[in-house]
Amino acid sequence: MKSVTGWKWMGKAIQASVLAAPCALGVTAAYAARPMITDDARVVDPKACQVESWARRNQNGTNEFWAQPACNFTGNLEVTVGGALTRENNGGPTHHSAQVLQGKTLFKPLEANGWGYGLAVGTVRDPRSGSGGGRSWYSYVPTSFSFADDRFVLHTNLGWQRDQGTRRNHVTWGLGSETQLTERAYLIAETFGAGDGKPHYQMGVRYWIIPNRVQVDTTYGNRFGGGGERWISVGLRLLSPAFLP
Repeated sequence: MKSVTGWKWMGKAIQASVLAAPCALGVTAAYAARPMITDDARVVDPKACQVESWARRNQNGTNEFWAQPACNFTGNLEVTVGGALTRENNGGPTHHSAQVLQGKTLFKPLEANGWGYGLAVGTVRDPRSGSGGGRSWYSYVPTSFSFADDRFVLHTNLGWQRDQGTRRNHVTWGLGSETQLTERAYLIAETFGAGDGKPHYQMGVRYWIIPNRVQVDTTYGNRFGGGGERWISVGLRLLSPAFLP
């Protein structure tokens, strides 16, 4: 998630590299700069905040509406708190679904034509899941590589997730990229998984309406081999200048 000065929400998240697992299970959250699940080696600028919000339409007919504020209070600790409202099939009732709390820090900030890495730790909870309170804990290492003055950036994630209900541990992973198309538009693509089953993929476009302040995006995603899990999403990301004490 994402420096204001060093281009780039996708992340998340609905969805997460670790994040891959909750997303694959429908607990969507954007832990990376929107709309990517695979996180980057960036954080919000020191003493600044951002708000990522998006709507996601799933093939099964459910609609998710997300909001995830994040702030960097210390200069190198980004704290994200978010949640979602979900409307079920056939115009059913709207209710709270996944809730996310995450902290992220960098050990080596990403620079143009260089690389960086960090660590994220968090928890995600889906009240619709009865076992273990629907809570999972996770951690992952985001690593990013910059090429051609940030016109192409590659992201990798490797992590772990524990489901409290089943007491199962999962290895999570993600591989994503950002490719600059114009001064303000970027193509994003990624694949991510949770160590078992076929991985998911997602692709789309980001566009800066106001550079480093207001960004919109749209994506399409699915599981490799189909399986009736495709989705589309539309998002809005707002970033502030430094204002925190």
